[in-house]
Amino acid sequence: MRVLCSSRPAVVGFVIVGLMVTLMAGGCASEHGESVALAGYDFGSIDKVAVLSPTGDVYGDAVKDQIVSFFVHELMVKGYSCVERSKVQEIEQELNFQASDTTSSQGTARIGEILNVPVVMIVNIPQFEAKHMSLNARLVRVEDGTILWTGEGSGKTGKGLTTILSAAVGAAGGAVLAGGDSDDRLIGALAGGVLGGIVGNAMSPEKAEQVKKIIREKVCKELPSRFGA
Repeated sequence: MRVLCSSRPAVVGFVIVGLMVTLMAGGCASEHGESVALAGYDFGSIDKVAVLSPTGDVYGDAVKDQIVSFFVHELMVKGYSCVERSKVQEIEQELNFQASDTTSSQGTARIGEILNVPVVMIVNIPQFEAKHMSLNARLVRVEDGTILWTGEGSGKTGKGLTTILSAAVGAAGGAVLAGGDSDDRLIGALAGGVLGGIVGNAMSPEKAEQVKKIIREKVCKELPSRFGA
């Protein structure tokens, strides 16, 4: 009788550990926040702002909607009126806007003109990991693409190792039960399970509160008020 020894458990362990180390490394980043406004600009002249869909390391409409709502809240606190999210999405879908379009001056002008707003807010999220995120936002004048204000911030989002490990174990179990001899398929399932677990649970109530706090206290803390000081 022939006995075959599989190296699959070792591969599984390596993938889990590797992904956990990578994701945990992002949680060690520092917290910061800063912003700069165009000197001498009259922010009281801005009657309405459209917040475009976030770009970068963020996935899923539900998560994007929450992030947009947090920025809309901060804008309204500062005295600005905002375009309804559904109207912005409708125009973005009609124009088939991609991430590169919303960050270009031509793309910004195009969507701003259609929405009939003088200023749009562009939000980018370079990092959205298990326990940490960084993001930046800027107000751009539709007429000429001038950046009126830009703010950035980072901080902890509160997700721990339990979610990562649970997602990895679940993905591994699912891959084994599904059968198949491909180690590549198993590795893919593990990677997808871990990352999917994080993305899927990224905006739990606890995480959403932390993201909202970063936006309020780091990114938008010094966003100019429409009514002045």
